[in-house]
Parts: sequence; C-alpha cells; structure tokens
Amino acid sequence: MADQRFVEHRPDVAAWISRPLERDVTVTGEIAAQLFASTTGTDSDFVVKLIDVYPEDAQKSAWTAAEGPPPGEYAKSLNGYELPIAMEIRRGRYNASFEHPKPLVPNQATAFAIPLRSHDHVFLKGHRLMVQVQSTWFPLIDRNPQTFVPSIYDAKAEDFVAATQRIYTSREHPSHVTLSVVR
Repeated sequence: MADQRFVEHRPDVAAWISRPLERDVTVTGEIAAQLFASTTGTDSDFVVKLIDVYPEDAQKSAWTAAEGPPPGEYAKSLNGYELPIAMEIRRGRYNASFEHPKPLVPNQATAFAIPLRSHDHVFLKGHRLMVQVQSTWFPLIDRNPQTFVPSIYDAKAEDFVAATQRIYTSREHPSHVTLSVVR
C-alpha cells in the first residue's frame, strides 16, 4: 500500500486528522465507515481510507528544516508518511443492493455503510489518525460517469458529467469511522 501524501491536496479529497497521539493506540478487529453523502449526479463512488500519519520528524535526515530536502528526497523519507491501513470503495448504484442497482437521488443525503474489513494495527505515540474520503480511485477502479446508466462499461461520452459530492458531519447526518481499540 502506497504513501497517500500524493492525494492530500486534490480537490476531490476530504480529510480529517487527529492531533498527535499521546500514547500508542492498538486497533484490532472490524473497521467500518458510516458515511452520509450526496451527489449532484445520479451515481457516484465514495472511497474511504483510514491512514496512519507519521510525524514530520519520524526519520532523522541530513537536511535542516530551513533548507528542506533536495528534490525527490522528501518522498523517500518517512517524515509525514501517510500509511494506508484500511481502504474501500462504495459505488452509489449498489448502495441498496448489489443485485439491483439503482440511481442515487441528486442532492439527497444518503447513508453509506462501508465495511473496511478486519485489521490489526498499532498507531504509535506521536502518530496521527487520518480519514480520507474521495470520489474516485481511478485507475484502480474504473471511472464513474456520475450518471446512472445500466452498465458503466457501456457509458457514452455524454454520460460522463461533472458532479459535486458532499460529506455530511452534522448531528442529523453523523459520518464516522468505527474502530475496535484495545485498552
């Protein structure tokens, strides 16, 4: 699983990050996301990632903070490394049923239960937890046209439209990730 720093500033990525941990946090068992989201289209993808963010001083280096690393060296370091622990995608058309796809209602907050499977991981003291949500995972997953069509593989050029996705974090629509933490 690759460092996720490369997607951090993309306009289709929303991120939430904790403060640096004051102690090691052991996560074991099922991880799941409950996402409340909407789209201006009639189909959309939602990718949820749980990430272990290393401290900026995780790896001692030859360069100083003032001068920074030489070109290409920061990407090779563990400083600020974003290690994906769990990642999964939910295609909107299959939210209610994998057997009977149906369109999303535009601009309607919809609940998406996204299992991130079982994992065992220790987030070390000084590291941070990050959750990223994005609307595409291309080229790993084929592009979603943002328009409900019977088969994405048969989508025509005009089916591919720009859409705006929203993630809700209100009392009424509390998007969240559930972790099993060992005490």
